[in-house]
Amino acid sequence: MRIIGFIAAALLAGLAATGAQAEDLSKVTLRMADQKGGSRALLEAAGELKDVPYKIEWSEFPAAAPLLEALNAGAADGGPVGDAPLVFALAAQAPVRPIAVNRSDPFGTAILGRPDSPLDGAASLKGKRIGTNKGSIGHFIALAALADAGLKPTDVTFAFLPPVDAKTALASGSIDAWATWEPYTALAQVADHDKVIVNGRGLWSGLSYQVATVEAIRTKHAALQDYVERLRRAQRWANEHVDLYAASLAQIVGIPPEAAKLAFERRHTEWIAIDDSVVAAEQHVVDTYAAARVIPTRFEVAPDFDRSFSLTE
Repeated sequence: MRIIGFIAAALLAGLAATGAQAEDLSKVTLRMADQKGGSRALLEAAGELKDVPYKIEWSEFPAAAPLLEALNAGAADGGPVGDAPLVFALAAQAPVRPIAVNRSDPFGTAILGRPDSPLDGAASLKGKRIGTNKGSIGHFIALAALADAGLKPTDVTFAFLPPVDAKTALASGSIDAWATWEPYTALAQVADHDKVIVNGRGLWSGLSYQVATVEAIRTKHAALQDYVERLRRAQRWANEHVDLYAASLAQIVGIPPEAAKLAFERRHTEWIAIDDSVVAAEQHVVDTYAAARVIPTRFEVAPDFDRSFSLTE
């Protein structure tokens, strides 16, 4: 199946290049799925949603897993996901492909505890109950942290919860720790004074993706190319206007300005080219999940990347 996928990807790239030449952007509607504080907030703040030559229909999801389900069901054309949840979609042979990638400081992808928690470091998690979204980047960080401390996944109990439920469970004491990501980490630190038990540095590559469905790549290639260029420009603008962007982000997603600024400023996000090092980093996530039996079997991820999109300067 993976060989077939590689051949299909090669054919798709050729079809996309041909289709892009004839694509009338004024007749295109991109159905973009998003996450809280994600692409739409960035594009709006940077003014990149002005004079878009195609229509964008937005839908928002609390995490990558339901976003990817929407793409798999054909209810959306693309959206932003972390490298860990992407593995689940690719393992299930969902018709989605990473088309662009960004790298950020992984500190805010972290395992949190209550302010008075005695937990400190991955080794202290043994025997504890950790809440996270199954297959999320939070789940990956938890597994990576346990392995780094010489622990097995079975040395803890996972409670698979969406972010809002996990936040409530942590506050009530029904879980001991919460493995999550930005902006939830910054919000928990600012609003609830939760402590960082383990941060993602040294455990995670910091890579996240813009993905699109195979059908959207085939039929809306030029619009998707323009869209990822807008994301790159918007990110550059935000990096140069931290205070202004943080204030806009806080208003758009409804979180305190100090949390928005903390979440954004420490990430230092930049869009980069999909190259062999990116593919290798994603393969590491596949291997980690396969070793922990989170996915049924290991597979080669390289054929699933679409390199027909470019990020120009």
